[in-house]
Amino acid sequence: MPAVDSGAEGRERSLEPLAGRSASRVFFVSEAGYVVEASAVEPSSSPGDTAETRVTFGPDRGSQRLEQRVIAFRPGRSRPRSPGGRQEVLYVVSGEGSLGLAAGQEYRLQPDTAVLVAPGQAYSVETGTGLEVVSVLCPSQRATRGPCLVSRFADRPEEQADDYRSFRVLIETSVTAFVGLVKPSRAPDHAHPYDEVGYILEGQGIAHVGGRSTPIGPGFCFHLPPEEVHCIENLGPGLMRILGVFYPSGSPASRVYEQSV
Repeated sequence: MPAVDSGAEGRERSLEPLAGRSASRVFFVSEAGYVVEASAVEPSSSPGDTAETRVTFGPDRGSQRLEQRVIAFRPGRSRPRSPGGRQEVLYVVSGEGSLGLAAGQEYRLQPDTAVLVAPGQAYSVETGTGLEVVSVLCPSQRATRGPCLVSRFADRPEEQADDYRSFRVLIETSVTAFVGLVKPSRAPDHAHPYDEVGYILEGQGIAHVGGRSTPIGPGFCFHLPPEEVHCIENLGPGLMRILGVFYPSGSPASRVYEQSV
């Protein structure tokens, strides 16, 4: 079934599926925001590299400022890579390994570890068992403290957004990376002042955005442009964990509710 766009006047038009995507597993939810299952995106790799990359959002896929990628590293050491003139947030979904900078520093990678790589820093990833990470390339407007910042979920304080939602901020420079914890519930429809991409780490629910309701679970990604009215509903029975990366930086608790949007 082709993806469908619901326009501002309620009309619908067919959209060409993005290259390599299975139309039955890619959900177009508004002109500016998408929900997509990462495993439905065609992977790419370079000869001699251990990295297999799926670009879920970026300038050619609905997101002008943030480029989200899901990267699987096979055992071995990857070829050197760099965010270029941007900064890069990495979050380890599964597996263990290390990130090595060209200058010689090594950083341990394990699940729920976030790393901010400064612009221009070349690095390689080494793993003995395989490693899956979510990567988000972001604009850089503020100098980072050193070539890398490393943050672990277990070490970060939990902050309360409301009775059903809390979060832990992992990275906060000119970009914010956090993990949101959502109890079974549906929040009021709302919007944020920032540009955000997200990745479902755990839990089952529904993404209500752009006039559509899309089932989501682990491995699903979403993009929410500024002021995009939406709601992520957790169907339970347990917590939903969501990795969110947004630009410009701010508080994950910052919301504008639909009646005032």
